[in-house]
Amino acid sequence: MHDFPEDLVQAQRDWYATYRELAASAGTGSRTTVLRRRLVRLSVRISAHPYWASLPGGAPAARMHLKELSWTEPAP
Repeated sequence: MHDFPEDLVQAQRDWYATYRELAASAGTGSRTTVLRRRLVRLSVRISAHPYWASLPGGAPAARMHLKELSWTEPAP
């Protein structure tokens, strides 16, 4: 359906892994701040990726596909 660049897919996988780690930490300790900052950096990397500019009008569906793909595929 979409031919996503590997760095974009990896950034989305990293976002989910970081989110899970943050959820598991239950807001304890200074690690929470580090994880939240990482989520923000990854969010920017994903949303500002040049790939999205190559999709005329199809970005919302493609973003959902990236999320589904990254959620279901095991991280390497």
